[in-house]
Amino acid sequence: MGVMINGVYEAEDPGPGTTQNGTYERAKSTLRHWITPDGPFTPDPGRYHLFVAWNCPWAHRTLLIRAILGLQDAITISIAKPRRTDQGWVFDTDGAFSDPELQATALHEIYARHRPAYTGRITVPVLWDKEAEQIVSNESADIVRMLGTGFDPHRRLCPPEHEAEIDRWNTLIHAKINNGVYRAGFARTQEAYDTAVTDLFATLNELETHLTNNTTLTGDTLTEADLRLFPTLARFDMAYHYAFKCNLAKLSDYPALWDYARALYALPGVADTVKPDIYKAGYFSPSELRNPLGIIPAGPKVNWTQPPHRTIPRPD
Repeated sequence: MGVMINGVYEAEDPGPGTTQNGTYERAKSTLRHWITPDGPFTPDPGRYHLFVAWNCPWAHRTLLIRAILGLQDAITISIAKPRRTDQGWVFDTDGAFSDPELQATALHEIYARHRPAYTGRITVPVLWDKEAEQIVSNESADIVRMLGTGFDPHRRLCPPEHEAEIDRWNTLIHAKINNGVYRAGFARTQEAYDTAVTDLFATLNELETHLTNNTTLTGDTLTEADLRLFPTLARFDMAYHYAFKCNLAKLSDYPALWDYARALYALPGVADTVKPDIYKAGYFSPSELRNPLGIIPAGPKVNWTQPPHRTIPRPD
């Protein structure tokens, strides 16, 4: 994905970060401004633009919030091409994978516009302020919270009465599941892989028990925690199970968790954010460590349209 050094793009990708014991460590986001009613970034419809990619699970969570809360008109988007090049995330000049906002050909051009000059990885999602012409945030968790609380006070995905519980789930799910699959897939030692997989499936088992008696993570209310979990579930059986060796079980082997995932998929707008063929092509792209020949498997076929037994209500 390349890096920026003082606002200048360097195409050499340092690759996934690992510690001396082979454990994968995700780079931290550094552009973390906030949308608030008293500014300088205010929640004005039409002011902000999202740069995303279908195959990125961190970008997926922002698209889910946008769809669930009906923010499509308030927050416009540009979608990068599914396959990165030596220029990182790139755009076509027109069509579905073009940038209608700034007519950029690569995401690093957006980072180059930010002031002060940016140093760091070139990642999606990016929340861009059209008015100030700068990046508000490249931290997906912050963008999810801003979109889920700031634009409609009557439809909030982090209601105050559930905030502590949501934060607890977010912390667990990020460490053990969202990032846990990457800790397994990018592990460089057996010990690091074993630890990641053990943590991952212990947490999936915990979720299975919880969702056997609860409609959602917080009982029966849809919150951002559910939508932060879903992108990993959406990719699990077709990508992480095989490409990242998270193969103790499939999502479909967990009756409650699989039913919950399909209930989320059935919510209006969610299915349009799920792109199985793009996921498979991305996770099985050529990789010296994981898939040196770049062969994309034919299966599995995952039936997301099988009706769930539970119904998850949308925010009022």
